Amino acid sequence: MIPSLPLAHGIGAVRDLPVPMWLFYYGAGAALIVSFIALGALWKKPVLERHRDGRPLPPWAQRVLLGPELRIVAGAVGFGLFVLVLLTGAFGEYSSATNIAPTFVYVVFWLGLVPVVVLFGNVFSVLSPWKAAADAAAWLGGRLGVSFPAASRYPERLGRWPAALGLFAFAVLELCYPNSASPRAVALAVAVYSWATWVGMALYGREAWHRSGEAFNVYFGLLSRIGPVGVVERDGRRTVVVRMPLSGLAGADRIAGTIAFLTVMLGSVAFDGFSRTTWWVDRLFDIESKVVTDSVLLSDLVTTAVNLVGLFAAVAVVAGIYLLAVAGARAAVHRRDALRNDDFALSLVPIALAYAVAHYFSLLVLQGQAAWFMISDPFGYGWDLFGTATFEPNLAAIKPNQVWYVQVAALVTGHVLGLVIAHDRAVSIFRSPGAALRTQYAMLVLMVAYTVGGLWLLSNG
Repeated sequence: MIPSLPLAHGIGAVRDLPVPMWLFYYGAGAALIVSFIALGALWKKPVLERHRDGRPLPPWAQRVLLGPELRIVAGAVGFGLFVLVLLTGAFGEYSSATNIAPTFVYVVFWLGLVPVVVLFGNVFSVLSPWKAAADAAAWLGGRLGVSFPAASRYPERLGRWPAALGLFAFAVLELCYPNSASPRAVALAVAVYSWATWVGMALYGREAWHRSGEAFNVYFGLLSRIGPVGVVERDGRRTVVVRMPLSGLAGADRIAGTIAFLTVMLGSVAFDGFSRTTWWVDRLFDIESKVVTDSVLLSDLVTTAVNLVGLFAAVAVVAGIYLLAVAGARAAVHRRDALRNDDFALSLVPIALAYAVAHYFSLLVLQGQAAWFMISDPFGYGWDLFGTATFEPNLAAIKPNQVWYVQVAALVTGHVLGLVIAHDRAVSIFRSPGAALRTQYAMLVLMVAYTVGGLWLLSNG
């Protein structure tokens, strides 16, 4: 019998902790304060920026990793999985417990790729089915003597705004729509997003849209900059380098829409936690009870609309707190032109990773096991293609308290790394260590607020 695993975002509740809950809050805050003091005393000059370019891999490795052969094979794999998700979602069994489409999109792809890109760089850039299909169409057109020039140049002012909108739309599907785990909904969403992506590539060119406008490539690309492997431009050529972890996030990122994208990354996960609190569930129930109707469609629309308001509010709060911290840092040095709003934006990347780990670690471990039996029967038709259809996931693989410890460790570590990146940026902007340190008081308050807020959401979800 195939076990039925719901697409839940966590397991159980925190129970029987060896120390009171409030001690975790104070401990997390103390860890950040100690880290702040250590950075101020020991980190007087920029370190991460000096190692940003890294050390190139040997020429043979460059040829393998950047060569057309790997890109073609990886693109074919990515496009094949894309077709599988589209077909299973559209024509397979309706249940998410047996149809592989929801588990693949929300767990294998969305969560499983995160540790991969952090460790090995942005592998999604070569796995992207949308880029692979566009490249294949361009190659085939070239063989037939037909070209597909971009309709116009990608406007600099657009920056990452289209990617931020795409990521927000994905969050709406995942967190706001009550039937987000429906295979049909997943298939429709994949089809709509694919159409929008290929239209963007037709308008502005494959590379330009893939680099700045495609939400998932931007998402995995930013997360990959935490890790030790990256691709940089050297003498007009792309080069794979090994570098100090976090150094890929050093310096400023002046691309428009970056703050919006990062706050969607953080705010969407924060809303996921908040939407599971008793307060939000009660409010949602009260609103739904006032519009009781026989129409399932209307009920779903009301639920989606209310959740959409909450999601937008969460993103706005995250953005507002960040901008307030930057304003505080600017006021600390008494120079309105001393800092731009995006000077510390990349310090939010490790925090976004920490939020993702804290909120979805248990989902990846538990629901990720379901992919093992689903791969033998992706449509849910009763097949056993690879002999794994009878595999039973271990639902006791992790306990609620173990999840809590991982969550606390992830949140504290992510915010400490955020402090490190912000401090390195500050000492590179200001020649005076004292001035650099004064700007970081506001960032410390920001990190403490994000940490305590994250712990509260997780413990009350």
